[in-house]
Amino acid sequence: MQYWLPPGKNCGLCGETNCKSFLRLVGNGQKVYDNCPYYQEPTFCNNDLEKEAVYPGHDILGHPYDFILSPLPGERSARKIVLPFRSDLVEKMDIKKGDYVLGRPMGAGCPVPHVLSVIEAEPVTGLLYTWVVGPLYSRDREAKDVIAYHMIGFEGIAGNISKEPALGCRATFLPGFCMMNLNHTGLVNMVLEKSEGFHVRIEDIRILASKD
Repeated sequence: MQYWLPPGKNCGLCGETNCKSFLRLVGNGQKVYDNCPYYQEPTFCNNDLEKEAVYPGHDILGHPYDFILSPLPGERSARKIVLPFRSDLVEKMDIKKGDYVLGRPMGAGCPVPHVLSVIEAEPVTGLLYTWVVGPLYSRDREAKDVIAYHMIGFEGIAGNISKEPALGCRATFLPGFCMMNLNHTGLVNMVLEKSEGFHVRIEDIRILASKD
């Protein structure tokens, strides 16, 4: 799936009166991105941005973390596993791979609504495997609003490591580009040593917001 927005010039060179109409037809399969003369093949540079980001070794409250959780190679963000407060919504709203979902991680107490791109949806359990993509990707596209969800887990590459993740142990980590810049904690239940670093999955997520 591609993620791209036209420049908003409303030039009409694609045959439509404005960019919004063009995107609607792309979504319906009646046009393709190449019909826009300004289209360029998107490249995903999150991993490059991660390398450019400066992490001081602690969160906004000054608490140190064990590592930064970065995206898997070529992906947009660390994978986020979520469960809507009403798990039946996955089936009722026909949430599936490629959909956008809007909601707030209320179960963990985060005040920031997130836009998620669905990688995989499990209609039996209601679990959604997602990337956090931000509000840009929900513009001119349908976003299915589940209102609130539980953060079940994260999966990604551990970087900026001060303490290596250990299987079966609780870790303190900071998701890359977390808007709150607050440490999270969770139980590490998968560690795979790969060329790009430690590929980890972390569950039983909590946000650490104590001033102590």
